[in-house]
Amino acid sequence: MKKGSSRPAVCQIVGYKNSGKTTLLCELIPLLRKKGCTVAVIKHDGHDFEMDHEGTDTWKQRQAGASAVAITSAARTSVIQERTSSLAELIEAFAGYDYVLVEGFKQEPYPKIVLLRREEDIPLLGEASNIVAMAVWDSIRGMELPEVPGIHRFAVNDSLEIANLLWQQRSYFQNFSI
Repeated sequence: MKKGSSRPAVCQIVGYKNSGKTTLLCELIPLLRKKGCTVAVIKHDGHDFEMDHEGTDTWKQRQAGASAVAITSAARTSVIQERTSSLAELIEAFAGYDYVLVEGFKQEPYPKIVLLRREEDIPLLGEASNIVAMAVWDSIRGMELPEVPGIHRFAVNDSLEIANLLWQQRSYFQNFSI
């Protein structure tokens, strides 16, 4: 699907806990794939996480002191590094994909879709930068939400229309300058 560029289209999906970020991402992925696109996802986790499991070879290698381990097969590759990575570094590592959808990283400068589930979520519209769209839950649909020129408004379950926005404005998400 690459259109002559190695820059992926990047869009952040941001919102507070339990706002539906993962659900929306999982609905967008197959919709973009149906258009022939490859999609990578980067998720921010505010806690330490463990992808590897006790007893596996890679776990034993990390326990022995390896700073990074990689395991690969004919179907997949996994790399675990004992260091943090910036969002920019991760996006660069996924440069070969058509889209990089990012879950979280509210303070990063990439284009964002903000999910609003509760009244307490509304201030995020003023705190996040580069908002392209908001996806609103029915629970706050009747509330007075700020009208912001240029920001699209969707229902949170309107994943087809959100995917169409990502598709139709792909060059914006691809060439966004930070």
